[in-house]
Parts: sequence; structure tokens; C-alpha cells
Amino acid sequence: MRELVPTAIVIDDDDAVRSSLKLLLRSVKLPVVVYASAQEFLPKYSVDQPGCLIVDVRMPGMSGLELQEQLNLRGAMIPVIFITGHGDISMAVEAMRHGAFDFLPSRFEIRICSIASKRRLRRMRRAGAKSRRRSVFGSSSNP
Repeated sequence: MRELVPTAIVIDDDDAVRSSLKLLLRSVKLPVVVYASAQEFLPKYSVDQPGCLIVDVRMPGMSGLELQEQLNLRGAMIPVIFITGHGDISMAVEAMRHGAFDFLPSRFEIRICSIASKRRLRRMRRAGAKSRRRSVFGSSSNP
């Protein structure tokens, strides 16, 4: 069985934002995949895919908050980092109540987004390594 690599997934309708984030995340050695819309992303997403989402809150068709709702209904545990140029406190509170990992204004420091993504993926890698060690060495109880 092929092991899935934790991946940063960028979903934003703005070509420039997608390209910039893709370049940034790759520059810090993170695997990254980009999508122009939630509708493009959803049919390709598996709840088994580890990683984190970096999602624009306001997109045509399905918003980032609506995407988060769909993922929650599917039982997805993937962390979501929202970015927006048009957010407000109530929007941020709603996103966080529904499990968002972070909520950043689009004029955010690119470095902050990179650090948040890297931190989340690093935690997932450590958790995966612990899980693999348990499966290789068995439980901690002795016979």
C-alpha cells in the first residue's frame, strides 16, 4: 500500500495567489497541489489524504466556509488555514468554531502562511512516524 505524503493544498480563485503560494511552499520543501475552486478540489479529495488546506474564504460557486462545511460532513480531519482580503471578525469566529486551524488576512505575511503550513505538516509527519513505530514494534505492553 502506497503511503500518502502530507501535502499543502491551496484553493484560491486568484491565479496570482495560487502561483505565489505554490512557489513559496515549494521553496520551503513542502509538497503542494493547487486548485482554482472548491468544486475542482472536492471530487479529487480523499479523507485519507494527510496535509493541510490553504483556502480563500470568498470564491465564486462554493465559498471556503461552505467547503469547510462539506469536509466536516465527510468526516475530514484535515486542518484548514483560511486566507481572505474581505474577512471580518464574525467570519473568522465562524471558521474557527467549525475547526479552522488559522484565519489570515490576504495581506498576510507570506512567511506566516508558510510557517503555519510547515508547522502543521511537521506535526502530521511526527504523528505518522509514531503510528508506524507502534505498528512495527507493537503496543507498549509486554507479553
